[in-house]
Amino acid sequence: MNQGLVALIFLFGMLFFMGIGVPLAFSLVLTGAGMAYALDFWDTQLFAQNLVAGVDSFPLLAVPFFILAGELMNTGGISRRIIDMAQAWVGHIRGGLGYVTIGAAVLLSAMSGSALADAAAMTSILLPMMRQNNYPVTASAGLIAAGSVIGPIIPPSMAFVIYGVTTNTSISALFVSGIAPGLIMGGALVVAWRLMLRRMDLPAGKPEPMAARLRATGHAFWALLMPVIIIGGMKSGYFTPTEAAVVAAFYALAISLFVHREMRFAELHGVLLRAAKTTAVVMFLCAGAAVASYMITLADLPSTLTEWLGPMVDNPRLLMAVMMIALVAIGTALDLTPTILIFAPVMLPIAVKAGIDPVYFGLMFVLNGSIGLVTPPVGTVLNVVAGVGRLPLTQVIKGVNPFLVTYTLILVLFVIFPQLVTAPVAWMR
Repeated sequence: MNQGLVALIFLFGMLFFMGIGVPLAFSLVLTGAGMAYALDFWDTQLFAQNLVAGVDSFPLLAVPFFILAGELMNTGGISRRIIDMAQAWVGHIRGGLGYVTIGAAVLLSAMSGSALADAAAMTSILLPMMRQNNYPVTASAGLIAAGSVIGPIIPPSMAFVIYGVTTNTSISALFVSGIAPGLIMGGALVVAWRLMLRRMDLPAGKPEPMAARLRATGHAFWALLMPVIIIGGMKSGYFTPTEAAVVAAFYALAISLFVHREMRFAELHGVLLRAAKTTAVVMFLCAGAAVASYMITLADLPSTLTEWLGPMVDNPRLLMAVMMIALVAIGTALDLTPTILIFAPVMLPIAVKAGIDPVYFGLMFVLNGSIGLVTPPVGTVLNVVAGVGRLPLTQVIKGVNPFLVTYTLILVLFVIFPQLVTAPVAWMR
């Protein structure tokens, strides 16, 4: 069977099924079935085995526990205390709620590992505050959406867990690689917001007394301790990234129930149900992607792609640039998780052959996919902000565009100067 024809079956099959509204996980399975038929390799037992193998992974246990931790943080008041602390310290500055949003995004990223959880929390708390203080709703919603996508970059990160499992890359090393880029993304948003303030008529507020700032920081103490425990425990070797997810979930549960006491036992059923539904979606995607990935490997499509990109192997920066452009296009149509599951196993061997560090490539891959979360038309974070904030999706898209330019410049910067990623990783190790 011609490999090019199999590749066309995969691409057009996915586009066709997604275009008629078939859920993505089913689209992956059906496309895999079409490829199996074309390869004359139809075997229902093999299909079942691959579906099970797609989720039969110990490191993937981190995903449901990080999802549960994010739900507990939002329900138990942990996220709100982080935002209150940021508001107490910088809320009085002109445009201060924007800086609060960025600071909260960075801090929440070090706890939940999920862009969607951070987007829901910040939209429900910060967007009404911005409206009340006459901030432009479009710019405010765009900033919240842009800040949320730092979630998959700063550890702990569900995206890094899925990428590490899919490509057999060290999850701990991926976690370390995300710290410096995540902080750079936060700093870039500060610069972008400061430039945007020139066109906004926003007055400065009255600074909070030092006693109030310290009180807000004290209220956020247990929330701030969470990333210290998670990252410190992994760094010192007390637990693995998978175990860290369990620690995060149980820590969030204990703080929500017994310290903050903002969540009752009666609410736990709803929290577990929401986390289970989200987990089911992610895991079914992993299972469906395993079927498609097996057929891609069977058709030897990675070798075909390697031949196409062969002339660029001797120029790693050019190869990275081409791959990043391709991923930007893919990110407009696919969510982060399926992008990782489908394309990471195909692209990573080519990058390694060109001498590109696999951890650096993993960071760039996830960063690019994270930007796709705020890129229309799919942009799941855009939909979360629009839904929670009760805004038209077009308004959120318009607001996020200036920050998309900022993130694109960061992506270009990391392609030209990979040392911005690799040097901090080497130092932290």
